[in-house]
Amino acid sequence: MLAIGRILCPVDFSDASAYAVEQAVAVARWSGASLTALHVEEPLFIEVPAFGEGVDRVSEERLGLAVERTTAFFDGAVAAGVPTSVCVHVGLPVPTILERAAMLPADLIVMGTHGLSGFKHLMLGSVTEKVLRSATCPVLTVPPRAQATSALPVRRILCAVDFSDWSRGALALAGAFVADAGATLDVVHVIEWPWKEPPQPDLGALTAAQAGALLELRRYFEASAGKRLQTWIAAAVPGDCTAEVHVCHGKPYVEILRLADERRADLIVMGVHARGLLDMALFGSTTNHVVRQAACPVLTVR
Repeated sequence: MLAIGRILCPVDFSDASAYAVEQAVAVARWSGASLTALHVEEPLFIEVPAFGEGVDRVSEERLGLAVERTTAFFDGAVAAGVPTSVCVHVGLPVPTILERAAMLPADLIVMGTHGLSGFKHLMLGSVTEKVLRSATCPVLTVPPRAQATSALPVRRILCAVDFSDWSRGALALAGAFVADAGATLDVVHVIEWPWKEPPQPDLGALTAAQAGALLELRRYFEASAGKRLQTWIAAAVPGDCTAEVHVCHGKPYVEILRLADERRADLIVMGVHARGLLDMALFGSTTNHVVRQAACPVLTVR
């Protein structure tokens, strides 16, 4: 049983967060949850301990306008009968969102994504990505409306599994979602090779012994991954729910996005690995790529 009683939905008044609000309302109506609207006003100056107290540069007038705007942003939730409370805080977005989620405590955070990429993303990161890596509850990231190809509630879920503890939690969450929503489930594991796939290496360019060994190795990894997925599914997914297993070769985020498009997934579920900031800045991650590029909402769990 998937228990969602309190949803936190941070907004920055962008089109991306407006669409996230619509999806948060859909989840709240489906689950019977209450909704907490949060907007964070950033002060002009931040407190620096070595120099004493900082100066609060957010005026009462600005805070009042922020409250009015946040309230108006969630008119649809109120009209839909979803119990909604509005909070406006002064501070830095990421720690404020995490603190508010812990105070509720939130069962789910719903946030929009802006799809940042390239230099700007590497230098500035993303509030959404930082939150999903630190939040103690699942985070539902919603793509911009122009990019979205599906909406909640869900009918088909794709869960990515890499056999880590994080993906074990993701599969359990996907199983609960499938059981409650009556959705179908696709479970995928991607085998990443030292070379770029597809295409696979030209077997004709290898000796017969090398080609045979490579084919046998591929078959072994596919069979092993398939059996392991079935074992995990049996432990995490209710018996009356059916799950289709997919074992792919290639770059994990590429194959996850490809399969989500091919299967017309309404939701992608995946685990979030704990990684250092420098590692994230230099190399990114499968989760970050999927969250930024997916055409459907992505549910992540730590």
